[in-house]
Amino acid sequence: MKISGLAERAGVALSTLKYYQREGLVPEGVHRNANQVDYDETHVQRLRLIRALLEVGGLSMAGAKDVLRTLDDAAKPLAETFEIAQAALARRRPSSAASTTSTAARSRVHHLAQSRGWCISDENPGLEVAAEAIEGMLAIKHEPSPEYLDAYADAAEAAARADLQALSLLSEQDQIAELMVVGTVLGDPLFAGLRRLAQQDATREMFSTTTTPQEPPS
Repeated sequence: MKISGLAERAGVALSTLKYYQREGLVPEGVHRNANQVDYDETHVQRLRLIRALLEVGGLSMAGAKDVLRTLDDAAKPLAETFEIAQAALARRRPSSAASTTSTAARSRVHHLAQSRGWCISDENPGLEVAAEAIEGMLAIKHEPSPEYLDAYADAAEAAARADLQALSLLSEQDQIAELMVVGTVLGDPLFAGLRRLAQQDATREMFSTTTTPQEPPS
């Protein structure tokens, strides 16, 4: 297909597609002659992945480049691909390179992870993210109880198992790596969206609100 057809199939503006090309995000097509370049379904899939990373996942251009560069390197171990995806996800948040959370908050997250037997590294950006959340609660005089944090850890474990179960259904290395990255980047907004729906339902049940349940679309 021509570049205009590629843009239409992937649902992006032609100018945006050319921008992605200039940034090196989209592989070159097949040059038929000096004036014609052909693209195929792999380019459509690549553009959809780029949109997922940038528009839905909220990654920076630099973060998306890191993730895509890793996916394109078949020699990269899956564990390293996963680490790079997590690091890219952390960089989408406006924060300084240095840790801004207190030692006490990070220690509390460490203790929670250790109490559940989680095998984690000190470089995992999740430590800083969780510690920031705890400090935010403390700033409004809310002390998260051990039971409260355990409930969140239970939900996190269930989501992590779902992620790995989805990976186990795939056989191709590149498919596994791609789903690992996309699941890491898009899993957060998915979890946040479902949590808000569940909060509304729990509020209706616990405090007898009059919200009418929504019928699923037909």
